[in-house]
Amino acid sequence: MEHSTRALLNRLVGFPTISDDTNLPLIDFVEAYLADHGITGHRLPTECGTKAGFVAQVGPDVPGGVVLSAHTDVVPVEGQAWDTDPFQVVEKDGRLYGRGTCDMKGFVSLALQAMVEASKRDLKRPLQLALSRDEETGLLGAPDVAQALLDHYPKAAGVIVGEPTNMGVVTGHKSCEGMFVTVHGFEVHSSKYFDGVSAVMYAARLIDWCRVQTEGNRDKPRTAMAALYDPPFTTLHCGVIQGGTAANITAKDCTFTVDMRCVGDESSEDWVAAFQAEVDRLSAEMQAIHPDTGITFEYTPGPGVAPEEDGAAEAIARRVTGDNSVRTVSYGTDGGWFQKMGFSTVICGPGSIDQAHQPNEYIEISELNKGAEMLARVIDTLEKDA
Repeated sequence: MEHSTRALLNRLVGFPTISDDTNLPLIDFVEAYLADHGITGHRLPTECGTKAGFVAQVGPDVPGGVVLSAHTDVVPVEGQAWDTDPFQVVEKDGRLYGRGTCDMKGFVSLALQAMVEASKRDLKRPLQLALSRDEETGLLGAPDVAQALLDHYPKAAGVIVGEPTNMGVVTGHKSCEGMFVTVHGFEVHSSKYFDGVSAVMYAARLIDWCRVQTEGNRDKPRTAMAALYDPPFTTLHCGVIQGGTAANITAKDCTFTVDMRCVGDESSEDWVAAFQAEVDRLSAEMQAIHPDTGITFEYTPGPGVAPEEDGAAEAIARRVTGDNSVRTVSYGTDGGWFQKMGFSTVICGPGSIDQAHQPNEYIEISELNKGAEMLARVIDTLEKDA
């Protein structure tokens, strides 16, 4: 690992870009760092102005390049038992500890170094950089950077999303969608239960519907595509619920979340439609008791990455890593949005996903070295290929 890469990682980890906070100091640093090396880019601010994505390109203004994709936000550290300051890189036993070292500021530091190195070379095809915000809260910034690449530069041949895969080439992952559900009930004393509408009880019925669907998916025959994933079926899971005011009052309000992970040959739109149908059925039953009740939900899409037939990104990644194994994962990445918006996409980056979001998060220095070697070969490919 080059000293400059380590120095970049130190700076990047030092920015506490937790998803609830701003990432602008990090974007300021990235923009200035690249500008010092003669590289300009495009900042993509949010409407509220507290966050931004960023895209840049080096090399000729022609199609067929490679995009290096990463997110800039990290998950919180509150409630986790850290042995060191999470926003300071600490080296120990061949590992670099700190929040985001693995997920995924290690890859960001490598990508910045790659952009600088590529700017010094006689590239035949360009190298592009895409840094998103709010990946950890629903992949919210990915559409912005994907669209900005299409708006500002010739379309790349492939996107390498540098999420931690231990440098294995991952060609598919499940979707990562969310529903935030609000149930509006009607309060009465629980002794008059049938005159009221309990938001908690109806929430429980909708949550149980999710359980029944997931268990049915588990028990049905596997398709060849589904068999690539672990677990090899679509899941719907409630992780957070809140509602009610007293044990003897039918709850007026209840909210809960549903996390939906679809395998590659199932349609997220179909599952959302099925969820909507159950919401409508339960809402009609509630409103037959009292008209001011019902269920609504806000849907946050998070597309999956489907394995591509003769995918350009896969070919590039296998060429520069030498990895020809078949891999899919169940976690989500920005890659789903890139693929949905027409880019050939793979996931390949240094570090282990087992370290993501954990206390005492770390990345092996050897993994960073492998990542640097991969990006060096990407640059060589762009320099040699017409």
